[in-house]
Amino acid sequence: MTRYALRVASLAAALGLWQLLTSRDVDLWLRFSQFPTVTDVARAFAGRLAGPDYWTDLTDSLTRILSGFLLAAVLGVAGGVLVARSRLAEDLLGPLLEVVRPIPAIALVPVAILLFPSNEQGIVFITFTAAFFPVLVSTRHAVRALAPVWEEAVRTMGGGRWRILGSVVLPGALPGVFGGLSVGIGVSWICVISAEMISGQYGVGYRTWQDYTVVDYPGVFVGMVTIGVLGWLTSTAVELLGRRLTRWLPRTSYVPGGRAPRRVRAATPAPAGPRPRKDVPHDQLV
Repeated sequence: MTRYALRVASLAAALGLWQLLTSRDVDLWLRFSQFPTVTDVARAFAGRLAGPDYWTDLTDSLTRILSGFLLAAVLGVAGGVLVARSRLAEDLLGPLLEVVRPIPAIALVPVAILLFPSNEQGIVFITFTAAFFPVLVSTRHAVRALAPVWEEAVRTMGGGRWRILGSVVLPGALPGVFGGLSVGIGVSWICVISAEMISGQYGVGYRTWQDYTVVDYPGVFVGMVTIGVLGWLTSTAVELLGRRLTRWLPRTSYVPGGRAPRRVRAATPAPAGPRPRKDVPHDQLV
């Protein structure tokens, strides 16, 4: 409860500082006088929640992010395992993937506009590209880091290639896979919002850019808060799913204050053999 209280207090302190600087029109080096106050953003947020457009934008953005991310998760994990386990796949696909990987996903917006017949498909493609490479690279490194003795043990017991894949490779690589998924979902939100700003129709990013063009700064901050909350919720969902699927991993317990957990000293075992009777003198015992 103390940790949750500290988190709420830190958030409340940040909001209070924001309200103080903007309401006082503080202009030291940063121009807080140009910012809307917290109360202005809250009123704009309440107005958006009462209208249908906000929920339509929310649904569109979630549909795009989930479609692209799920597709990237499936193909990224499959591609990472394939490249890590097959020399032929690494030779054929590795150079192409390494050339395309450094290109920012948002830079592919012109390609998506030319390639796909609709903006909706292009935005899903941008989202997919943003999440695909983090998942692929994390899966590839996780598979290559597996101890060979596990695979040898399965082969010794008569297991084939698919048995090794299902009982050794995929379970052993799950921590690295979910690390890539956590990174991928965050990058996907960045790119889908940017794609909506450039070529979207509806969506949180599209609405945020429209508010900026009409100088509705409280509306801009409503979009920013919405993006932050959605990103936090989806990242938390991925992390919780990863913890549930990797329950077999040893967990390190966090101890506040840096104190090590107290160890319970094991009881000293009693010496073997018959115990002497208390009512008989020691020199009379045989």
